[in-house]
Formats: sequence, structure tokens, C-alpha cells
Amino acid sequence: MCTDCRQQDVSRRRFIGTGAAGALVPLLNAAAWADKGADDVVCRAAWGAKPPSGKFKHHKIERVTIHHSGVVLAQNRDAPAALRGAQAYHQDSGFPDIAYHFMIDRHGHIYKGRPRWARGDTFTEYPTKGHLLLMCEGNFEEQDISSQQLASLCDVAAWATRLFDIPIGRIRGHRDYAATACPGEDLYRRLENGSIKKRVRRRNESGGINLEQLCGKKGKRLVHRIEMGTD
Repeated sequence: MCTDCRQQDVSRRRFIGTGAAGALVPLLNAAAWADKGADDVVCRAAWGAKPPSGKFKHHKIERVTIHHSGVVLAQNRDAPAALRGAQAYHQDSGFPDIAYHFMIDRHGHIYKGRPRWARGDTFTEYPTKGHLLLMCEGNFEEQDISSQQLASLCDVAAWATRLFDIPIGRIRGHRDYAATACPGEDLYRRLENGSIKKRVRRRNESGGINLEQLCGKKGKRLVHRIEMGTD
């Protein structure tokens, strides 16, 4: 069980706004999502990501695959530092960047990883070509996923299935492709029992979700609040 599962109302969900320096930068054409809900995605610069250290392999996204970090995240204020550590470890291991396309912390904040057109990486043997890799911070063999984190995971999966025309049945877990416990028992059972797919389907039927990058000063202020434990 996690030690930091406060049921707070995080300020990540907004409606589509106007573009300005340091404001929300659309990842999709905003006109196609008029009057729909939107989630903020923390820019790489805001969470302190380093530039890629090598070349990416291009791919076409055909499925959504869910991972966990495999490390207990007891305090959500440690989330950005954990991502910086993961990126450093992955690059030291020969990956050009952090392995995942999107990462989600315990309070539901979404962080941008490698470009979505770039094939992901893995320490296990499964073909990541065509997989959009979503990673939830935590070890769900030992702790439960928080409600905020689960909600954001379903939002990103809904966005991806709608944008890339992915059948709901292609939302799966890392362990479906490799000999691993990832994404952990508590998270995987929600895939197995169909609850995640049901929420994704319902989200898309209600109009879908947009993702907008939170960059510049706004992005850095959010990360500062996360690290101070106030968001």
C-alpha cells in the first residue's frame, strides 16, 4: 500500500486554452477537439530531461502497452527526480532516451518522454515496434495505483486509441509480451478484468481527451510545486 495516496484535486485537467509563450502548447489540432477536456503534459525541459544521447528508430503506433517503474514511489514529490534518474540509467545502458513515451506520477501528473514516433526500449525481450509505452511510477507488486494516476493513465490511453485508431483490445500490459511482473499485480488486474478498457471506451464515447504540453515557466512552476509537495 502506498504511503502517499492523498485524494487531492490536482490541477492537471483544463479546457483547451489559447497558445502563448509559456502557455499550453497543443499536441493535437485544437479545432478537432473543440469543447473537449484536456490534460496537461509536463514538457521535457520542465521536468529536467536531458537531450537524447543517440538516434531513435521510427515506428508507426499500433498498440498501447502499460508499464510500471518497478520502484516504490512513497512520496510523490520525488517523482521528477525519479524520472531524471530513470533517464540517466537508460542512457547509461545504451538507450538514446528514457524508454517510455509518457510517464504518470502518483498524483496524476503526466510527463512527456521520448517522441511518440520513436520506438521505445526495454530490458526484456519483446518487440517494442508499434507500441506506445505508458509508464506509471511505482511498484504495483507492492503498492496500489492511486485513483489520480489511474485516471490519467486511462486518459492518455483514450487519447492514443482515438488518435491512432487503435482497437481497445490492443491496450495491454508489459507482461503480455515478456517474462516480467510489469506492470505489477494491482495495475495488471485492472487490465485483466477489463476496467481500464471500459473507462477508455467510455472516455472516447463521451468526446475523447486532448493532451496539451505545459511548457516554459508554467511547466517549471508545476514541477517546483510537485517537488515541494504542494501539487
